[in-house]
Amino acid sequence: MLGLRRLAPVLTVSLALVLAAGGAATADGGVATEHYATHPLHVRPVFPRPYGTVPGRGQVGVQLPDRSNGRAGTTIAIVDAYDDPNIEADLGVFSSQFGLPPCTTANGCFSKVDQTGGTKYPRTDSGWALEISLDVQWAHAIAPGAKILLVEAGSTSFTNLLAAEDYAAAHAQYVSDSWGGAEFSGESAYDPHFTHSGVSFFVSSGDSGTPASYPSASPNVISVGGTTLNLTSTGAFSSETGWSGSGGGCSAYETAAGAQSGFSQYPQVNCGTKRATPDVSLDADPASGVSVYDSVLYQGQSGWWTVGGTSASAPMWAARSADTGAVVDAGYVYGKSITYRDITVGNNGASCLTGLDLVTGRGSWIG
Repeated sequence: MLGLRRLAPVLTVSLALVLAAGGAATADGGVATEHYATHPLHVRPVFPRPYGTVPGRGQVGVQLPDRSNGRAGTTIAIVDAYDDPNIEADLGVFSSQFGLPPCTTANGCFSKVDQTGGTKYPRTDSGWALEISLDVQWAHAIAPGAKILLVEAGSTSFTNLLAAEDYAAAHAQYVSDSWGGAEFSGESAYDPHFTHSGVSFFVSSGDSGTPASYPSASPNVISVGGTTLNLTSTGAFSSETGWSGSGGGCSAYETAAGAQSGFSQYPQVNCGTKRATPDVSLDADPASGVSVYDSVLYQGQSGWWTVGGTSASAPMWAARSADTGAVVDAGYVYGKSITYRDITVGNNGASCLTGLDLVTGRGSWIG
């Protein structure tokens, strides 16, 4: 990836997590608010370098199992806003470039629906189209045997995104959410949308450091933070550190539940009984980012991009979990089923320390 970074200047998109409120008066004279989300995404145009192995081995810096057949019978749902009209064709270009099996509507691997499961797709948004390309392509790269279900919300409002979330949870075993907003009073009322028997939920922790964001802060999800992969001059993995942009922190409103509660009270975390984020992490620094193909014109360009942000780490965690076939919930993440690389260097406003931290959580999945 070092060679790719020199081919074009960095085009960093400032997409700090935001919260918007609007307009209708309520019966008690208050203001009914609608909450909106954005995607944590950092991009720059590149040209791909052919790889001898599928992406994820070396690029992601984790020791993945043999994924030649993937985990058949599982479905990964990708929840994003707006429409990417070219996503299936772009996934085909990506798969061909890296030697991945085709994932198409015709072979039953790929499907796309609107937020209610229909085909009345929302308008196209170029930024979200790139987000969709990232999420879909890297879910397929990490779990090539799994089916991919793309659920497109009609807008960035929480109302529409959570409608899409409900459809996704009813039709997949693993759900990836590369979106979020600032925490707000009353957010816990939305938490039931991230509870469905047999379904694992993965949410980007954000790209602006502390504090925590929502729905990453929901105790019902696995919050996914970001790391930086340090590579040698030949592109080989050297070490992994906490990424300065990795979202994280103690939730202002959510209480840690179940398996998370003891970890939230660790002295180095110091969240007391509050929810601590992130739980886990993977590569998110755009300097060690991943290749994505998107033919929708964005900032005057289309084609290959290097993409970073916890937008990347969330779908990769969802796909890595799909490779296991297990329900990867808090009990699984905080139990003994995963071998982690403990990240002890790097910070996002909080320090990386041994064990759980507010930069990378428990660390990255290495086995």
